[in-house]
Amino acid sequence: MRRAVVASSATVAGIVLLLSLKPHEAATVPAAIGTGTGTGTGAGTGTEADAASPSAGTGGAASGTVRTVTGTAADTRFGPVQVKVTLDGAKITKVEAIQYPTHDRRDQEINSYAVPLLNQEAVDAQSAAIDVVSGATFTSQGYTTSLQSALDQAAGR
Repeated sequence: MRRAVVASSATVAGIVLLLSLKPHEAATVPAAIGTGTGTGTGAGTGTEADAASPSAGTGGAASGTVRTVTGTAADTRFGPVQVKVTLDGAKITKVEAIQYPTHDRRDQEINSYAVPLLNQEAVDAQSAAIDVVSGATFTSQGYTTSLQSALDQAAGR
């Protein structure tokens, strides 16, 4: 009886501690492309996103210069992930995963919903600082790695 009380108390204390933990702040990824005047976070500063907009006219490349850059394939536990980025000047206009795990039915199921979310998230964020898709952690990590390599190539790094 005494062991059960101690075990139950320890379990409750552990759960309380876990629930009281605050989540980590999202890791910041240096801005993909810009004028070099921003803070490097690519989110929330107003400088990098504004510099990348066609109306600002001060992006890393001339506005109207449409180009496509393919990132390096990132190996994941379930297979390689590779993205292709289309840019208009410094603005990301389209991102598509050209290679991702599809070996079995589960891979296909996971990536059929994860890849479109990641594509849209990358365009919205205008950088590789995007959230991981729940249930597709490995694909998400490979995606952001390949996306960052494409953006680095586009910026001439």
